[in-house]
Amino acid sequence: MSFYHSKTVSCPFEQAIVKVTEALKSEGFGVLTTIDLAGKLKEKINVDFRRYVILGACNPPLAYRALQAEDKIGVMLPCNVIVQQISATEVEIAAIDPSTTMKAIGNADLIPVAEEVSLKLKRVIEMS
Repeated sequence: MSFYHSKTVSCPFEQAIVKVTEALKSEGFGVLTTIDLAGKLKEKINVDFRRYVILGACNPPLAYRALQAEDKIGVMLPCNVIVQQISATEVEIAAIDPSTTMKAIGNADLIPVAEEVSLKLKRVIEMS
């Protein structure tokens, strides 16, 4: 059982980010945060790391439903989607699978929301 959905694409890194952002938008998500992990690692601890961006995505209606079911679910929001350079010509796109991770909480009311988010994120990965 995996805690994420992923796929590898052959396109420039910047193009992959644009495609993911557009796919997220088509599924009702907005990007709240963009973290350039490679840049932060260089800035904070002076190490070189492959291109790796974390997009913090949120679908407000689904986030609200999750918060109605579990007020501490905010510790798991927003949904993270990563875009990372894995070779000179390949980029991996991966997103959390909330239907797997939310089961650990033990709140049955979260399962339908998590499954809906999971399906949407899986489509985002497929579209990217």
